[in-house]
Amino acid sequence: MAATPYEILTYVGRGTGARDYDRLKAGLDRLQSTTVLTSIRQPTERRRHRFSWINEWKETADAHGRPFGLELILPDWFYAGVLDDALVLTIDRAYFDLTGGLERWLYRLVRKHGGRQEGGWSFDFIYLHAKSGSLSPLKHFAYDLREIVRRQALPGYRLIIERDLRGTERLIFAPIPVDPFAERLRKRGLVPQSEDGL
Repeated sequence: MAATPYEILTYVGRGTGARDYDRLKAGLDRLQSTTVLTSIRQPTERRRHRFSWINEWKETADAHGRPFGLELILPDWFYAGVLDDALVLTIDRAYFDLTGGLERWLYRLVRKHGGRQEGGWSFDFIYLHAKSGSLSPLKHFAYDLREIVRRQALPGYRLIIERDLRGTERLIFAPIPVDPFAERLRKRGLVPQSEDGL
């Protein structure tokens, strides 16, 4: 996979200064040194497979030594999972615009559990608080969740809070129906982000 640092940084909504380039390189180092051990897609063998998120990465330069781009070599297991089996969840581009750690965590949780199920999914606040590992008290965590719901901050999902007779709050999320034609235009960059309603 080849890209320029500028392309990567602007795609994920980061700056393009020298510090941002250094942070990108440090992030690539962490991805290369982080290993994953899994038995997914080994149904008959039940063997474990270990890989790094990136096998190799290098900076390329032009004939005068000026930085030209980055080349990443992804592990075969990961590459096949993305292209062949679609076992990797996609994320909306707007995910990179989320600024809060809780918002990002909640979006990943929603994608994992709810995906594109028409009926959505729900969790009670107490369960979400425990699952998040948050060190803040439940009442502060619940306040932050209510703010996320008020802003409808998660791209592609409608969030609703429901309270039962005992006062227990549940977060319900369901995917927002996508107009396939508008989505194709958006992916091709033919509809400005502010006008596509996504």
